[in-house]
Amino acid sequence: MFEHIDGFREECAVFGIWNHEDASRMTYLSLYAMQHRGQESAGIVTLNGNEHLIHKGLGLVGDVFLEDELKRLKGRAGIGHCRYSTTGQNLLANAQPLNAELVRGPVAVAHNGNIVNHKSLKAKLRSEGAIFQATSDTEIILHLLSKSQNIPIIDALKQSLPLVEGAFSFVILTQKKLIALRDPWGFRPLSIGKLDDSWVVASETCAFDLIGAEYVRDVEPGEIVWMDDDGLNSTFYAKNEKKAQCVFEHVYFARPDSKVFGLSVYESRRNLGKILAREMPVEADLVIPVPDSGVPAAIGYSQESGIPFEFGIIRNHYVGRTFIQPSQGIRDFGVKIKLNPQSEVLRGKRVIVIDDSLVRGTTSKKIINLIRGAGAKEIHFRIASPPTVNPCYYGVDTPQKDQLIAAHRTQKEIQDYVGADSLGYLSMNGLYQSVNGDSQKFCAACFGEKYPTAID
Repeated sequence: MFEHIDGFREECAVFGIWNHEDASRMTYLSLYAMQHRGQESAGIVTLNGNEHLIHKGLGLVGDVFLEDELKRLKGRAGIGHCRYSTTGQNLLANAQPLNAELVRGPVAVAHNGNIVNHKSLKAKLRSEGAIFQATSDTEIILHLLSKSQNIPIIDALKQSLPLVEGAFSFVILTQKKLIALRDPWGFRPLSIGKLDDSWVVASETCAFDLIGAEYVRDVEPGEIVWMDDDGLNSTFYAKNEKKAQCVFEHVYFARPDSKVFGLSVYESRRNLGKILAREMPVEADLVIPVPDSGVPAAIGYSQESGIPFEFGIIRNHYVGRTFIQPSQGIRDFGVKIKLNPQSEVLRGKRVIVIDDSLVRGTTSKKIINLIRGAGAKEIHFRIASPPTVNPCYYGVDTPQKDQLIAAHRTQKEIQDYVGADSLGYLSMNGLYQSVNGDSQKFCAACFGEKYPTAID
């Protein structure tokens, strides 16, 4: 999805490992595998004896960590984080993991999600004397733990977490434990794996594949899991009858080779395309994806419709986060440097273009203009998700409602704006069918469903 240029942006990734002689390198590799979830900053904290060693910086994982830093981060346990800011600015102070020296010893925490009542919690903690060093919501958990230092940390978490509302998957490293936990709704993914005698946790299972770990199970919503020298332990601090797992993980965010919420992301996305072909058929010569996130859905659409699949647009994978634009503006340059249509494939053809979602519509307009300029005879735009009409407050950086094109324009108006000959969205029912059909397990507030929690 290239809408993330001006639409939905990535979230964050967390990772933890216990009892491995090269914990920092395993953490580095795993963050590298999950780089798609956040490109603003990265950090690693390791446990070396009784002390924490830390390194973090702004930028991509491969730029933040050089060989000398990985060698310095000694220890047999560690946690890591790569970040896209959803609460708090892109400052080094907000780069995670965050760490603090408490009475019980050093504690480091990394977080994927968004605490929706962070403003009221911060105000209360400040009134009680807390001093915040950063602007992210993650620091709240350190202050809550600091108020309960006379009891074991698992008991302190069980006491503190009911005060926290919203989406959160945390990994926490102490002197004696690696802790992983999820909010009672289960908004954000967090999985447990085994690597020989080591325990690992990660936002996505693609991290396990890279380091050779075996997926064991997910951390359950409302569950606290901890790994120590006695093995794997678990307790629940809360339970909800209903879950609110983010369905957009399966639409766009997660890597297609991951298993998220117990389901193959690739299979879900291919199912999105198959159901879309049944719901929104059209006569055409080719099915092409907007690369890369539209590829599995386009494959599914092609398989179901019998219309041939082609790569009508080629993506340049080697574009950095910034590039020098020409002194004289070139129309659509920002899209052209990333996507190049193949006129030999498209010329004179009726083309079905598959994208995972349509947020503001400005990038879609440019892409369709490029395809039209390459000689396509007809362009039928198909979106493998329902119209996006609400912002997300659960750990995804999204435009405000007035910037979401489907929130204030009709489908025909959107079709005319992007310049397509026809436009079709996947239905809500089709979306739920693609993820095994259970609407009670997923949050789809961005597609018009009710927000599961109150928003501060």
